[in-house]
Amino acid sequence: MLSDNANIAHHLSRMAAQQPHTPALKVPRGRTRGGDIDYLVLSFAELAAEVAAWRHDLAARGVRKGDRVLVMVRQGLPLIAAAFALFELGAVPVVIDPGMGLKSFLACVARSRPRVLLGIPLAQLISRVFRKSFRGVALRIRVSGSPTARRNAQAGSETRESAIVRSAAADLAAILFTSGSTGAPKGVCYTHGMFAAQVRLIRDAYGIQPGEIDLPMLPVFALFNPALGLTTIVPEIDPSRPARVDPAKILQAIRQENVTSSFGSPTLWRKIAAHCHHHRQTLPTMKRVLCAGAPVPPDLWELLTPVLTGGTLHSPYGATEALPVSSISAAEVQAGPAIATQHGAGTCVGRVLAANEVKIIAITADPIAALTDVHELPSGEIGEIVVRGPTVTQVYDALPEATAAAKIRGTDDDGVWHRMGDTGYLDANGLLWYCGRKAERVETSNGPLYTEQVEPLFIPHAEVNRAALIGLGEPGRQRPALVIEPVSADGIKTSADCRRLARELRAIALRHPHTAAIKLFYFHPRFPVDVRHNAKIHRLALARWAVGAVGYESDPKR
Repeated sequence: MLSDNANIAHHLSRMAAQQPHTPALKVPRGRTRGGDIDYLVLSFAELAAEVAAWRHDLAARGVRKGDRVLVMVRQGLPLIAAAFALFELGAVPVVIDPGMGLKSFLACVARSRPRVLLGIPLAQLISRVFRKSFRGVALRIRVSGSPTARRNAQAGSETRESAIVRSAAADLAAILFTSGSTGAPKGVCYTHGMFAAQVRLIRDAYGIQPGEIDLPMLPVFALFNPALGLTTIVPEIDPSRPARVDPAKILQAIRQENVTSSFGSPTLWRKIAAHCHHHRQTLPTMKRVLCAGAPVPPDLWELLTPVLTGGTLHSPYGATEALPVSSISAAEVQAGPAIATQHGAGTCVGRVLAANEVKIIAITADPIAALTDVHELPSGEIGEIVVRGPTVTQVYDALPEATAAAKIRGTDDDGVWHRMGDTGYLDANGLLWYCGRKAERVETSNGPLYTEQVEPLFIPHAEVNRAALIGLGEPGRQRPALVIEPVSADGIKTSADCRRLARELRAIALRHPHTAAIKLFYFHPRFPVDVRHNAKIHRLALARWAVGAVGYESDPKR
């Protein structure tokens, strides 16, 4: 690797040299006669050659260093090949979640101002229909809609490192958009140095070794695998509707390909774990499961542990703007934090990784210009979580006000601190506890209530699938209420059913001082959730819904 070139694409060429014949990518393309998954298989040398072919083609069509390229291709080979080819050219891939909704998607496109659209036929059509949002696009490059389409490159051609454009660690590498779970999606500016730091942190935190086999259930996570030397198994999953995954297909891929590692949301892993228990299956090849996107409930730790007979469930904490910040394992959770969560302590997200530093500061909605302006809180006191470290991004794309609201300038050479938008605290042992999104806390006349200190108390009820704390009225005088997504709609068919369940939930609320004021309950058949993970509850949307919905105020004695 050239020491004076920080381009993240070097990781792929290095792995192609170190393990040229090791499979780098397997993309499903059907079933064999025997019922096995039939994969298109590319070795690391072949993937590097494929990337070189993409790079040559894109350059020939006019893609230049510094160009912003909106990438609208299929997951798997097209996404990985396109992204690394753009890295090699010094161009900047812009990646936006396809399922965030057309209005939000078009707003993101317009703000990111791509010069190039690299997309499948449907993407090209969208760009023509909604010309205003795509008005900055000067070059359109059509890509096959097939996830297995190749450029017919010969293995070993044009893989030399001298072809990779020279990039500094501070140079912009990509723009990745947030999910927009509590606000409008924002473009996060990643540099080549930040990507390299993420590779190091993920590798060191979880002991990942080249030659392992990974099944990433979030497409963007597949981009890290070539740099880590992992074989990527592309899952049979619709990225825009991940919760609709067929767990049997995921299980078949894991068992057939001897998968050692996987990333997915609690929603996905709950479905997979339930399937395993129902069919009495285990996953003996798995060394680790990384579960994130929303807090992992205590019962999911218990559900997955016996399935991973040779591995461990981990939950990394972070955000698109800073990942990973901390991490916790099943053994650590089950040693005490799981019980504490069920009694209202919040969700423990583990010990802060050595490369990072976390502070808890007094909650405020105002921008904070410098670290000298913050009021740091002592251990055990709930405030806003802020973090600095090598993976902490410094700006949002074309959103100076959002950048000012989320970033704090450090002292001297301290760098930038990111305000996570989350509430939490550090305990006496240095463990970080997550209490919920700052925007979703409920400000009552008796003080604040935090989602992660309230909702887990009600989840153990047999008829409750999910619970969401909401506030009605003006902050500071909000009335707390709980919205319940039942396990089955059969339990809330009549108002009598709802009143009965509300009484039982009210009895739970009275067992804990901080929830004793919750008397109002709503029942919603299916919670609105984020597109990326299908796990983060849109509580603010539920609060708006509740204004016109029927609520049940209950006293357990009635």
